[in-house]
Amino acid sequence: MPVDPSLVGREFPAPAPLTVTPERVAAFAAAVGHPGGDVPPTFPIVLAFDAMMAFFDAEQVDLHRIVHGEQRFAYARPLATGDELSATLTVTGLRQIGGADIIATASEITDATGAVVCTGKATLVHSSGSEGAQ
Repeated sequence: MPVDPSLVGREFPAPAPLTVTPERVAAFAAAVGHPGGDVPPTFPIVLAFDAMMAFFDAEQVDLHRIVHGEQRFAYARPLATGDELSATLTVTGLRQIGGADIIATASEITDATGAVVCTGKATLVHSSGSEGAQ
């Protein structure tokens, strides 16, 4: 079933804030092969993914039907250990091509004061899995 076009403009917050701790940074850096002790620039994907899962859960989109097409981050300031971050995903665009939904999203990552730290933009490809398809 295709994704509902009325989703464009809707917001989906991550279920909980995330504190940037040395342990979380070390685990993430080790997982992605990031050298050094600074916060990797892709670290916000942890929270952006939580917001994306809130979107999928709310709209009953099956994760196994999603291909992650693109991801990028634009920073207002660097991340720092001790930051308490929140994320809200907004569906910014939707189009159908060849039986697939192309979903554009933006995840605004803010600190505890509400200031924007960075914005992550992602393109997701959703296969509607029409009946009888293998």
